[in-house]
Amino acid sequence: MAHVRTGAERLAADPALAGGTRLGLITNPTGVLPDLTPTTDALVAAGLGLTALFGPEHGMRGTAQAAGSEADTVDERTGLPVHDTHDLSGEPLDRVVAASGVDTLVFDIADVGARFYTYVWTMYDLMASAARLGLRFVVLDRPNPLGGTVEEGPLPDPAYASFVGRHPVPLRHGRTAGELAGLFGFDVDLTVVRMEGWRRDMTYAETGLPWVMPSVNMPTPDTALVYPGTGLLEGTNFSEGRGTTRPFELIGAPYADARFAPALAALGLPGVRFREAWFTPTFHKHAGTPVRGVQLHVHDPGAFRPVLTGLSILHVARDLYPDDLRWWGPDLFLDHLWGSGALTGRLEAGEDPRDLCPPPGRPEGRLLYT
Repeated sequence: MAHVRTGAERLAADPALAGGTRLGLITNPTGVLPDLTPTTDALVAAGLGLTALFGPEHGMRGTAQAAGSEADTVDERTGLPVHDTHDLSGEPLDRVVAASGVDTLVFDIADVGARFYTYVWTMYDLMASAARLGLRFVVLDRPNPLGGTVEEGPLPDPAYASFVGRHPVPLRHGRTAGELAGLFGFDVDLTVVRMEGWRRDMTYAETGLPWVMPSVNMPTPDTALVYPGTGLLEGTNFSEGRGTTRPFELIGAPYADARFAPALAALGLPGVRFREAWFTPTFHKHAGTPVRGVQLHVHDPGAFRPVLTGLSILHVARDLYPDDLRWWGPDLFLDHLWGSGALTGRLEAGEDPRDLCPPPGRPEGRLLYT
């Protein structure tokens, strides 16, 4: 099976696609060619003027858990300095970029297709820095593992803009990083090195590309598929499966009981089945405590609606366990994940999940692929 040619593969074969003479590469372990050669090594071998590396959340080597990163260091293979960008924006980020001496920033990180996954917001913040500093910006495009035919979920309220959503795009946005970069609208010299051979209706398996974990709790394409929905559980005291081998597919709580799995199954949600499951997280919420819940089994990815599924799980948990379910994290983090101040209140009011989630649509405008 032929593979999709990513922007990184195309740039390694044709260095003129990037322009610039002093390049800074924003990357992590997903920045590889189809033969698993790191993009850093491939661009150095191709003679591009790579002078600095920049790491996002989880770090350039991908060792850190959620909301963590790695310290500035030196890449042992290339000898290039590695700058940590996590938690930096505005003037502090400008200072780091300016001190690196680059004239072009190059983004090569795989996204997972959900608004609250932070890599595209690292791209957003660095595009803003490039605009302020007068630098070029290049995106080496990669597939959206959820495909590109469906968007689902609301546009966020600008008042809730944050590192889990800086620009108004749906929760499942249906776009590639290159398409998002064009949507952001910065006054910057932007080049998207497009993929060759990618279609919007492709599953990740059909791309022929290796799956490299985008972060420590995103082990498989199956995880990415459910994440736009079950990722909402990060804003509650329900376990979203961190500390297990199937994060975001396993969910539960110590207070869940025998009613939970049948209540979810009775909803008849499209494309998914629920199996009762017990698990003991090794870290994060309820670490070391047996937890009862379910595993999601997506049997029809084309019909599956992850956002509606996540909302339905929250609705059932609130209905069955009103005295136990709690909103988790500072400032009602669930509302920040959702993108407005409405969700927690509407869940407490018992609203039907179908009334909370707009019908899915197709991404429109400024699309690079058919």
